[in-house]
Amino acid sequence: MGAQRSAATQRSLVLNDAKHQKSKSGRSKHPAAGDISTASNRSLADKPGLETRAAAVKLLGAVVDRKTSLDGLLDPEGGNPAFTALPVADRALVRAILQTALRYLPRIEAILGSLLQSPLPEGARSLHHLLVVGACQILYLDIPDRSAVDLGVELANRDPRNRRFSKLVNALLRRISREKPALLETVNDIACVPDWFLQRLVEIYGAERARKIAEAQLVPAAIDLTVTSDAEGWAARLNGRVLPTGSVRLAAFSGAIPELEGFEDGAWWVQDAAASLPARLFGVIDGLRVADLCAAPGGKTAQLVLAGAEVTAVEQSVNRLKRLSANLARLGLDGDRLELRNADLLTLDPSEAFDAVLLDAPCSSTGTIRRHPDVLWTKGPADIAKLAGVQARLLRHAAALVRPGGLIVFSNCSLDPLEGEQLVETLLGERPDLQRRAIDRAAWPGLEAAITDKGEFRTTPDMIAPEGESVGGMDGFYACVLQRSL
Repeated sequence: MGAQRSAATQRSLVLNDAKHQKSKSGRSKHPAAGDISTASNRSLADKPGLETRAAAVKLLGAVVDRKTSLDGLLDPEGGNPAFTALPVADRALVRAILQTALRYLPRIEAILGSLLQSPLPEGARSLHHLLVVGACQILYLDIPDRSAVDLGVELANRDPRNRRFSKLVNALLRRISREKPALLETVNDIACVPDWFLQRLVEIYGAERARKIAEAQLVPAAIDLTVTSDAEGWAARLNGRVLPTGSVRLAAFSGAIPELEGFEDGAWWVQDAAASLPARLFGVIDGLRVADLCAAPGGKTAQLVLAGAEVTAVEQSVNRLKRLSANLARLGLDGDRLELRNADLLTLDPSEAFDAVLLDAPCSSTGTIRRHPDVLWTKGPADIAKLAGVQARLLRHAAALVRPGGLIVFSNCSLDPLEGEQLVETLLGERPDLQRRAIDRAAWPGLEAAITDKGEFRTTPDMIAPEGESVGGMDGFYACVLQRSL
């Protein structure tokens, strides 16, 4: 009875164009279900590239089905064993496959769905992810189609759950290879973000702006540097250009960041252009006591120290604090004007009365989708609402830590007003001793469009400079300045 169900299922999953399943000779060009008896006795390592694709399939499932952060899975030391066991070059390929697949997932799934007469069996998630990985390589990566097809079929043959579908995998991926331009044309208008997120973008920004933000996430983020001094000089040395934020944006290059001139000397650090804005909103802070309340990885802390402040950098995570310390040491900023403190910011005593407080709060990170495409597949509306509540508690305590007359800069990398504008409005309604201090557009040439009518920063991935040159694809960021009454 079980065998009959398997055969029936296999027949129900034939492609719309069944004749493409075989070559002109009538035989499949790639391993099929009948080859599994010998294939199953070989290890994945026998076929070059197979372990890499197996890892990509496994980790795609972890992100999409189990909502696991891609950063954690791909951590060089503590990541998933299927990833960390690979050579460095293979890890880079896994990362490229996963980031590309997640960026284009709605379009890839639409293409796969259009080529099947009926959906895959309920619960066939491994098969689904295998097909997505194979299609991703054919449609969007510079990988030989033949290799993507062959390795996809081999993976199916070696998985007991998917062996009976190996012919399907072969036919489907080969057809995608043959019809690639036409298939891509059919999905051009599909937004490459989840439905819940697109709907939310439309509610907030309108349909046209929502479409632009969704399209912007398809372009991987550029590398922006914050320099300790002489931005123009470093832009010339590193073949970059200076953005309106003062950051240096690098042109495309091959190699590793630590190999670039100035890295070992601590002349600069990697920091998205939008992320460099909040620390600059205090104005002159030379000699002031400033608390950076969620300090790791340290870019904003470094900016505050370089501006002359006496900085208390607070970080709850021990591991993140170690990373923060190492980053600041490379920059030569571990001197007397810096205190690193391992603590929950909610336990800090208001009697410390800092002159200024920076709270770059933990958030949904929906503004970072160019560099973290997994965010949209691991979070949802409930996460945004929950994180907004967390930020509200943190901001209330941050306000208690600043002296009368002092400043609070609140920021995060979310695109949702629930975590930004609306949260601040609620706090101002609760605290008559706090006022919004409007950011002056005239002080930020080239970024006027990023400053709202209420004087807050709101950047989005689609933003362009007035002259039409892209600054961005900056991360989506919100930042505002609050002042406590005397």
